[in-house]
Amino acid sequence: SLFYVATTNLNNLVSNVKTESQISVFLKLNVNANDIAKIEQQLKANSTIASYHLVTKDQAWQDLQKTESAAGIVSTLDNNPLPDAFFVSPKSVTSEAITQLQVSLQSIAGVDKALVDGNWIKRLNSLLQLGNKVILVLATLLGFALIAVIGNTIRMQILTQREEIEVSQLIGATNSFIRCPFLYAGAIYGLGGGLIACLLLAGVVTFFNASVTQIATEYGSDFLLNLPNIKLNMVIITISILLGWLAAYLAVNRALYKR
Repeated sequence: SLFYVATTNLNNLVSNVKTESQISVFLKLNVNANDIAKIEQQLKANSTIASYHLVTKDQAWQDLQKTESAAGIVSTLDNNPLPDAFFVSPKSVTSEAITQLQVSLQSIAGVDKALVDGNWIKRLNSLLQLGNKVILVLATLLGFALIAVIGNTIRMQILTQREEIEVSQLIGATNSFIRCPFLYAGAIYGLGGGLIACLLLAGVVTFFNASVTQIATEYGSDFLLNLPNIKLNMVIITISILLGWLAAYLAVNRALYKR
């Protein structure tokens, strides 16, 4: 759960960087104001675009003139060689979605080039997918460990109540009747573990939030670690109860069929 919350918050943090990934749509030099308006209408109607803004050739030329490193180059030019350009932010940052949007923008009449550097996005998505797989593996391994711990606890209880179980069987108690209290015990152990996990998780996130807030403030950001929501807490508790019940079921069955 802690790894999952860390990855979720990492995704939230990285999403701020992702949304800055823009497709640069450079228009042809001979486009006029009507052509630009038509292109803007198509961008506005595109449901895969989160936002966009226009930088005219005059604005780009003025910005270039203010750049000290480009002052020497600008002085050698007789006219403005820069085109009008739209900078588009896609809603989805997957490599497939960005590629499709780039092709779509490239096909618009009046567009010269639609450029995007998607390599870093692919690498970032690959790392996040790898992190999700690591979480899945760790969750599975820890789930088996939880089953082993609770199962061992239930077996110890069975040993301490061995005589009661034998007497119950002699008077006709069925295996289901004998199994029932141990299953309840396993579910209660799982419930307790799940509740403690949720409390510890909230405590860890709150503890780190103090430092995270300070660092974010220094970088001019309002980023804050998100506390586990009700849905995540319910998933944790439910999985814990199921694992506890399964551990008890396996432990009791093993003890009963050995007799």
